[in-house]
Amino acid sequence: MGLIHVAVGAIADDLGRILIAKRPDHVHQGGRWEFPGGKLESGETPVAALKRELGEELGIRVLAVRPLIRIHHDYGDRHVLLDVRRVTAFCGEPHGREGQPLDWVHPHEMAEDAFPAADRPIIAALRLPSLYLITGDDPNDADAFLQRLSAALIRGAGLVQLRAHALAARDFARLAERAFCLCEHHGALLLLNRDPDGVRGIPCHGIHLTGHLLALQERRPQGDWQWIGASCHSAQELAYAAALGLDYALLSPVMPTASHSDAQPLGWGLFAALADQAALPVFALGGLGPDDLSTAIDHGAQGIAAIRGLWSD
Repeated sequence: MGLIHVAVGAIADDLGRILIAKRPDHVHQGGRWEFPGGKLESGETPVAALKRELGEELGIRVLAVRPLIRIHHDYGDRHVLLDVRRVTAFCGEPHGREGQPLDWVHPHEMAEDAFPAADRPIIAALRLPSLYLITGDDPNDADAFLQRLSAALIRGAGLVQLRAHALAARDFARLAERAFCLCEHHGALLLLNRDPDGVRGIPCHGIHLTGHLLALQERRPQGDWQWIGASCHSAQELAYAAALGLDYALLSPVMPTASHSDAQPLGWGLFAALADQAALPVFALGGLGPDDLSTAIDHGAQGIAAIRGLWSD
């Protein structure tokens, strides 16, 4: 069977809940919840198809959308491409015009097992923020370091990777505990960039694997972590991160950077091509800042990750 191209909508209400619909029992993946949408017709663009499908299924008129994620998934008997967009404005009250049950659910309350496998990266994309801070140089002064972190959180960083390789294990643990409290206060997620075996028991929301640590893994690291991501630089590394069941990837360098001046930048064209084939949310990294966020999203990124672009002096 050929590729089945599906336009999918992530529709949010004023409370941040997302609309989901239950599939009929007699169809493929029947009885599971899904995000509304449907197949593209011949010659139809994904946006046109989404507007048509949501009008037919829910009785709403879509006014504005933006890209969220594109997912390729092989079920064995069929290969689907889910072209997912956030619906940022619409008219009308959604209702199941085909008799399908509907529900409004916060992304963090979605039970992944209740959705088709192809939909699960969509749930991750809905849960993840768009600004990902990688902390700057290893801190000599923990208080000053945390003040800079607080400023970045106030400016909107929603995901923080604590990177302090030069710190001894005990000092790293102390800093991580204080950073975790600060992130919790601001509603942000803290990830620890450290060998998984060395951070068990340290308060955090997850871990981040360097490219070297990613290559050493034979399965998803075992631990009480909500989020596990990895640094990637190629299609092969992105595919391996997805095969391990990781939750997101950083893909770099998109643009030239002072810290890796010898690295060949991907540019937005190649970044978009690689992100399109990735089966997980991908952050753009390398020479970027908040002003690049809309460009990154337009090229298939979950958002942007940065050190200098988000870590103030």
